[in-house]
Amino acid sequence: MEFKYNEKQPVYEQLSDALREQIKKNYKPNDKLLSEREIMKRYKVSRNTVREALNELEHIGYIYRQHGKGTFVANMASNTTKIGEEYSFSEQMKSLGRKPETVILEMVERTANEYFSKKLHINVGDGMIKLKRLRKADGIPMMIDRTYLPAKKFKGISAYELDTQQRSLYNVFLEDFGERVKLADETLYAGIISDEDAKQLDIASNSPGFMFQRTTYNHKNEVIEYTVSSARGDQFVYNIKYKN
Repeated sequence: MEFKYNEKQPVYEQLSDALREQIKKNYKPNDKLLSEREIMKRYKVSRNTVREALNELEHIGYIYRQHGKGTFVANMASNTTKIGEEYSFSEQMKSLGRKPETVILEMVERTANEYFSKKLHINVGDGMIKLKRLRKADGIPMMIDRTYLPAKKFKGISAYELDTQQRSLYNVFLEDFGERVKLADETLYAGIISDEDAKQLDIASNSPGFMFQRTTYNHKNEVIEYTVSSARGDQFVYNIKYKN
């Protein structure tokens, strides 16, 4: 199969467009895409062109890759919030010119009860990892995160990497376990910080704050994280823009 080349547009962009049309017409979510070699042969293009085209499709959420298995079609039908790799406390603080720091307060493996089995889409009794973290910026306590992970996906996750090495959780997901965060469903509401969290956040008891509940998904729309957070009300500002 060949397509007409347009000299005004890079070849990889034209290939990306052609592949996107093929995905829309002939593929379903999680179907395996042609290999790089098969795409080269079918469209008569170089390997570099194929890789650039696939990178673009991955960036816009049409495909996802699994190391050693191949390239697959992503589910584009989800209506939850699309986020990028920068969607993390660490990267947000860096973007504001502040120095992020994470302190691991607890990291244990437990079995999931009915509540967490529903949140993580696992069976009651399956293993889950509970991770409690204190998040700081420029040395100031900012937020307490209680994160729950399906143990099957993150067996061997290291507190050392998150605490001593100060790597972001999503960076560990991607680089150590091949799990890229694609989507998040997050609820934000105002509340009163618990006494336990207030002590760790260095604020007075009964202080107002922001509460978050976030569920994140990979490219197969599988739940890979459920987090409940308490954040200081005097350190966060949320800006929402409305456009007609």
